[in-house]
Order: sequence, then structure tokens, then C-alpha cells
Amino acid sequence: MSAIIFQGCKKDVVTSASTTSDQILAATINGTSWIPDDVTATINYDANAKTKTFNVVGTTDLKRVKWTITLSDAASATNVNTFPIATYKVDATDRVKMAYFTSTSGTSYNQVGTVESGSGTIIITSIDPTKNVITGTYSMTTKKVNYNDDGSIASIETSQILGGTFTNLPYTFTQLSN
Repeated sequence: MSAIIFQGCKKDVVTSASTTSDQILAATINGTSWIPDDVTATINYDANAKTKTFNVVGTTDLKRVKWTITLSDAASATNVNTFPIATYKVDATDRVKMAYFTSTSGTSYNQVGTVESGSGTIIITSIDPTKNVITGTYSMTTKKVNYNDDGSIASIETSQILGGTFTNLPYTFTQLSN
């Protein structure tokens, strides 16, 4: 008579409270963790244009990520300190603009390619207008086409900004008018 005995053990899982996602703005740029030390976020309501914009700029290590979401529909573009929880994608309109910049000196930044339709997404998952903080995720891929003197394509460069998070990102709300 044969017997097989299986014995298992349970391993305790240890979690850390300090992870990249705990940062107010973070991402992975071309495979490298990126956490900016200079971050600005604003929600602006323009009464004359009847638009509301959510703008974010983050900069560190000679790299800058920037995006703007513009709402112009009557239901969303209101003079209220909030922004709709939704998924916003780069498309053929100018509603969502995303960009990635680099610098050699830290004073002047150059845009690296463009984010084409379908290559960028911002998801707002929560907003607290009392504390003026907003949370969500973002990602984008930029593409730059380099041409030879004869107009033929020499090369195509891509930059990937993936796994982006903004967690309790403080923002200022302003009303713009004449």
C-alpha cells in the first residue's frame, strides 16, 4: 500500500505603505520609474468660452509630462469646483491633449513626438472638491517620425509613459473671465 502526503504552508504577505502609487504623480517612462518633484494641477472655468479645463504638469530629471482635458458641453463646463469622473482619450478632437518633453539644460523643454489618436488615456476615478484633490490614472505613447533630406522616413522614435497615477493630487480651482 502506498500513500502520498501533500503538505502546504501559508506564507505571510507583507505589504509596504510606501509604493510608487502613493506618490501624487508618478509613471514609468520608457521602462524607468519617474516621480516628479515639481507638479502643478489646475481646474479652470472660463465663463466667456463656457469651458472647463483640467491641466497637469509634472517635471523632474529633465523630463516633463503634461496634459489638458477641455470640456465644452453645458452639463460639464460649469462654475463648480469639480470635474467629471470619466475616461478621457486622445482622439481627433482637441478635447484631450497629452505631451512628453525632455530637456538637456532644465531651462528649455522640447516636445518628444506627438500623442496620436488612441495613444493616450486619462481616467479620473475620484475627486474631492472639499480638499481640492483628484485621483486617477494615465498613459500615453508618443511618436516622432524622422525624415531624410529626400523626404523618406529615416526612423520612428517612440516614448512610452505607462502605469501613470495621480493620487490625491492637489489642484487649484479658478474662474477665468474678462
